Amino acid sequence: MSTEILSAPETIAAGDSLTMDDLVRKLERSGYTRSTGNPAGSFAVQANSVEIVPGTSSPAGKVQVRFAQDKISSIESLTDHSALPVYRLDSELLTDLSQHEKRRLVRFNEIPQPLIHAVTSVEDKHFFEHGGFDYRRAIKAAYVDFKDGRKQQGASTLTMQLARALWLHPRKSWSRKADEILITLHLEHVLSKQQIFEDYANQIYLGRRGPYSINGFGEAARVYFGKELWQIDTAEAALLAGLVQRPSYYNPFRYPERAIGRRNLVLALMKRNGQLSESDYQDAAAAPLTLAPPMADDSENSYFLSMMNDELQNSLGESAGPSRTVVTTLDPQLQRAAEAAVRSGMDAVDRQLRSTGASGNGQADRPQVALIALDPHTGEIKALVGGRSYGDSQLNHALASRQPGSVFKPFVYAAAIETALGGGPKTFTPASLVSDQATTFSFGDETYQPKDFEGYYQGDVTLRTALAKSLNVATVSIAQQVGYARVVKIARLAGLNGAQPTPSVALGAYEATPLDIAAAYTVFANQGVWVKPATIELVRAVDGSISSQHQPSTRQAIDPRVAYITASMMQEVLRSGTGAGARSQGFWLPAAGKTGTSRDGWFAGFTSELLCVVWVGFDDNRDLKLEGARSALPIWADFMKQAAQISPYRTAHDFRIPPGVVSAEICSDTGQLAGAACPNPRNEVFIAGTEPTTLGADAGAAAKR
Repeated sequence: MSTEILSAPETIAAGDSLTMDDLVRKLERSGYTRSTGNPAGSFAVQANSVEIVPGTSSPAGKVQVRFAQDKISSIESLTDHSALPVYRLDSELLTDLSQHEKRRLVRFNEIPQPLIHAVTSVEDKHFFEHGGFDYRRAIKAAYVDFKDGRKQQGASTLTMQLARALWLHPRKSWSRKADEILITLHLEHVLSKQQIFEDYANQIYLGRRGPYSINGFGEAARVYFGKELWQIDTAEAALLAGLVQRPSYYNPFRYPERAIGRRNLVLALMKRNGQLSESDYQDAAAAPLTLAPPMADDSENSYFLSMMNDELQNSLGESAGPSRTVVTTLDPQLQRAAEAAVRSGMDAVDRQLRSTGASGNGQADRPQVALIALDPHTGEIKALVGGRSYGDSQLNHALASRQPGSVFKPFVYAAAIETALGGGPKTFTPASLVSDQATTFSFGDETYQPKDFEGYYQGDVTLRTALAKSLNVATVSIAQQVGYARVVKIARLAGLNGAQPTPSVALGAYEATPLDIAAAYTVFANQGVWVKPATIELVRAVDGSISSQHQPSTRQAIDPRVAYITASMMQEVLRSGTGAGARSQGFWLPAAGKTGTSRDGWFAGFTSELLCVVWVGFDDNRDLKLEGARSALPIWADFMKQAAQISPYRTAHDFRIPPGVVSAEICSDTGQLAGAACPNPRNEVFIAGTEPTTLGADAGAAAKR
């Protein structure tokens, strides 16, 4: 039995940047067709609108979606003609998964006639006439084999092929042949020819893509051509039919000349059988081989699906039935945005490395990547890219441990802000001054001498500036004053269990996975609450009952006031610090984040609606020699910019200020209250009771003059 894997339902809203073609593709991926009899749902395209009629199992109503200037202008309920602000689309079928197989089920009336003609021409010319056995073909095959002295002619009908594929082992024997005959007779007795062809069309093996076998013409059309089955033309139908005999040998991605030769043979048979005119044959045989680009395949979903399968087995175990529907947390639109951002971003990384001679052109010599995007309030993973190509490497880099570098620093600053709640000899605020000068730190019998980027030190700076500029010496100094153990306690409450209480912990020297970092950052985006990442929304058993439903696993890791103030300082990273490049790329939603540079490049950041972590590095752990601002940040910014066009992520708002946080105008140079003569006044946030109460020395002196 198979498991149907679905995406999370998508929501569209008036004002979304979405074209009519985009919406049609979404509906097609959910199983909708233009046929009004389709139980999965149907749609009708009009001049400037799309009418959506949900399937029998969907709770959504019939609507009219209107468009203007490549945006949704309105959504109208066709039940009561009311205007709808949002509309929930059905889940997309990601895959129908059974023992690493993929298929997209189709009905007989959805199979284009050219494909039916192509399959019967090359595999079973008299399929719609015989009763399961083509005696004329069998006699001819036996004669040819006898004459040539070897077994090379096949005489199996489509029904016989279906019987073998569904019930029989591949080893040839007389007993298997007898079983095949009995099953064939039974199929012909209980099923119509249309039903047999439909089952055959959904079952037939048509090659491999990455780790999965491709089963059925519906899945093959998507993989090889990036189309729904009803969209393929005659030449494409002939190519698919030609794959049946030897899918690996005729694989068009690997052996395009073989595939074209086989396709044209099928076309010639169709012409001989009177199913193609001479002109149509000439046009189809001359058609170029136009395949879907490698990234059009959802092989990058495989990283997510692999993680999802692990979660499924861990949560349900032996209680899981053999057949079920799994609704995942994956947002297909965000996933496509993630793949596009990774693809273009890693091309840019490759160019930078080639220009410095740090990387060659070979696949093995290219850096790898991971991107994780999740809902910071529920932990639902909305998009995940675990590497550049699942087909090339099944290692999910989102789960690979690496040194996080400076993306760890916010936990140092959170520990510092927490001193305002008591328990330390000194209270820190974002306006507290710390020295950023070359310093040697002692720890036990050892010394530790961190350096700032390119050896540039800034003297006395506020905590806000130290985090925004990612100053190493200042950060280690803060960790020493707060206590390394206190920093580690905060980190472990956020799920970073590898941290150890040493000076180097302040600079992210202890390993964590990108997924760990994404989960840890939920405490800053979610009022101090840590949320466990999840890939499954719900699981339904074969009888429709819910076997499992996602309930966020959470714990209060830090005080909401500490979380808000730390996030406020992380906003400065994007305003004036090492993450300012995100703004220059055109991403303008309220957001906070942190760059990271170890031997790898990192960026972790979030809005009120979406959290995303990007990692870039070499598998062999050699130095990338590109800081996070030049490697991971551009990918993050590109992805978040695309997400900002999608409902509901485009509705991100300013972070909510919890009770007990106050603001005051301070002088940036001193961290004290700003007077009339302060040259750089700005507003700062504090835990109530820790805000400054006196004017800064420079401002006071200026006022006296």
